[in-house]
Amino acid sequence: MTSARAGTPKKQDPYLVHLERGCHEVIDDLHIHEIQKKFLRERWLKELIRFERKSVYNQKRHYTLRLVTIVGGVVVPSLVSLDVRKSGVAETIAWTTFAVSLVVAIAAALESFFGYGDRWRTFRRTAEALKAHGWQFFQLAGRYSGSPDHSAAFSRFATQVEMLLERDMEAFVTHSGRHQPSPDLRPEEIAIVPPAVTTAPAPS
Repeated sequence: MTSARAGTPKKQDPYLVHLERGCHEVIDDLHIHEIQKKFLRERWLKELIRFERKSVYNQKRHYTLRLVTIVGGVVVPSLVSLDVRKSGVAETIAWTTFAVSLVVAIAAALESFFGYGDRWRTFRRTAEALKAHGWQFFQLAGRYSGSPDHSAAFSRFATQVEMLLERDMEAFVTHSGRHQPSPDLRPEEIAIVPPAVTTAPAPS
């Protein structure tokens, strides 16, 4: 039996829905060949929406892992500095310190390996560039201001779009092959504090 949640559509970003709908309306009103409109819909707009989504996806993960690293980096020294005499409480604090420091190290390692921060900035830069070229083309402004109409400016616009996508692919391949930690995240500098071994005092 199919669950009720199975058919529930995935919640969409209102901004992206508005952006996509607005661009479709502008494209439909352009006096250009249908194959050029198809390029705008299937290539430029789809890639723009994809980069917008990937930018948001990587931004959320980057902020989450960075927040865990920052908060954990503050909590661990505070726990270590506690001077507790009771053995049971001291052992609990020691294990808590170990667990928090381990989570911090894992968060920093994940951010370093996947490079969510670098990916977010790259996707955001590409999305904004695609958006800027699109609106300049629609309005025949900027580098397209010398063209008499959209058909005349289309070849230059398509070239710019493909250059941006090719540049993004090159950046992705370079990042994938590098696997270097981000300069602001150095998990090897985060000390994982092992739990202290406590022993009960000998009976008198």
